Amino acid sequence: MTATNSGPVIERTAGNLEARIYRDRPAAGAAAARVAAEALRSALAARGAARAVFAAAPSQRETLAGLRAAAGIDWSRVTVFHMDEYIGLPADAPQRFGRFLREELWDAVRPGAVHVIDPGDDPEAESARYAGLLGQGPIDLICLGIGDNGHLAFNDPPVADFADPLAVKVVELDDACRTQQVSDGCFATFADVPARAVTLTVPTLMAGRTLVATVPGRNKRAALAAALDGPISERCPASVLRTHPACTLFADVEAYQ
Repeated sequence: MTATNSGPVIERTAGNLEARIYRDRPAAGAAAARVAAEALRSALAARGAARAVFAAAPSQRETLAGLRAAAGIDWSRVTVFHMDEYIGLPADAPQRFGRFLREELWDAVRPGAVHVIDPGDDPEAESARYAGLLGQGPIDLICLGIGDNGHLAFNDPPVADFADPLAVKVVELDDACRTQQVSDGCFATFADVPARAVTLTVPTLMAGRTLVATVPGRNKRAALAAALDGPISERCPASVLRTHPACTLFADVEAYQ
């Protein structure tokens, strides 16, 4: 298709997944934010409340900026969660995902309730606690990314389970995932990256009513290609997005070509 200045340069489907490719990262993030904002408005109009889960990563900054600026969302009626957290980092560490989301979104919009993963000294108990909070109602919106190794949240290929019986679990991080945290500028060295984390599982993510995936940058090319066109398999956890009834993926041409 021919793109407008603000529209996608490519639109395609992969299974149930709608993929929209934009000229650059800001355009992709802004478009993702528009779809995410509409999902929240629809939930608020239908039920008077909304529940949302957010990924915390540099790839999400443009989407989160668009949500900060979105009109017509009564954030006081929105309950928010995040999808993973490192084990072993101090509570005030700048790499903590709850801190990232506070700085990028929550402090600006002031949600009615904020639920943060705090692994502490008993990450298994924290996983169960967080699963209980998530299970108190439907999740209307999940804003997520795709890792360089195809992961969703911290469901790396070695630990991803499309039929996981758990809603939240403790995982060992794949070396490729830990390397990404360094290339993203989150940690100085591989050794600095924690080896374990708490993560929402694949079935928990797939239970969201609307999924908005933002996948910018050259480093995502192999993962995005596998997610869109490879086998649907835990070898590329993001491939499962093709089975979701309401998932839209936004990428820039650097990620797609």
